[in-house]
Amino acid sequence: MCVPGLAVLITFHYAALAGNVIAWKDYKPYLSIATSDWVGWDNFKVITEGDPAFLGAVRNTLVLTLIQSVLVFPAPIILALLLNSVMSLRIKRAVQSVLYLPHFLSWVVVVAVFQSILGGGGLINSFLRQHGATTLDIIGNPDLFIALLTSQVMWKDTGWATILFLAALSGIDSSLYEATAVDGASRWRQIWHVTLPGLRGVIILLLILRLGDSLSVGFEQIILQQRAVGIDASEVIDTYVFNHGVVGNSWGEATAVGLVKGVIGTLLVLGANKLAHVFGEQGVYKA
Repeated sequence: MCVPGLAVLITFHYAALAGNVIAWKDYKPYLSIATSDWVGWDNFKVITEGDPAFLGAVRNTLVLTLIQSVLVFPAPIILALLLNSVMSLRIKRAVQSVLYLPHFLSWVVVVAVFQSILGGGGLINSFLRQHGATTLDIIGNPDLFIALLTSQVMWKDTGWATILFLAALSGIDSSLYEATAVDGASRWRQIWHVTLPGLRGVIILLLILRLGDSLSVGFEQIILQQRAVGIDASEVIDTYVFNHGVVGNSWGEATAVGLVKGVIGTLLVLGANKLAHVFGEQGVYKA
């Protein structure tokens, strides 16, 4: 049963790594990688010489990563704590089922849902027109694009991300809560001294994995909405690789950018994992 999954992993994740040699070649789609001319480190000049389009993509990526790390990462933890406090098992399961559903929708559907509600012809603006009020420019507003992306991510994935935290919460010994209750600890004190320490290992593990993927901020989500707000406000590293490489036919430079991004992500994981060991946590792996 594992063979199909392993085949996909090896083919598209490990064997495909050999294609990174394009970063040192003047690759053309109608030529093979082997027959393309070597150009050395010329393709990396887009990074070392600070191409304005590339710097703009890096800036947007870092801003979006910072905002989503602050707002999106803690959201499932808070939601898991709220769900864990629900006493009725029937209500808890019903709420979980509703919260899990958006995760199974593709980004095409999610973007369409937001556009049908917040777009120029959406429900909100249609209601405002009917009552003679000023309409809202949300979907096509570059100043609100990051807030829009963040809200979409939270709506789609927060419920699904609570699964790990709920599993970790179920593993906390209930006698610890009973002991703190006997000592007179309030609900908030129990969360601070029992619940959060019980979740610390999972939180650190997911944070390390999040750091490794921090420069990937949703290619499909952004490319579907890029035309509405323009390149300047929406270009990130992943869309830069697509627009510069596939659309702009600069395959070597795009591969170089993607390769550097992967190396940085790997270093972030290794560094964060080492830091977790310093603080006595297991991290992703033991070293």
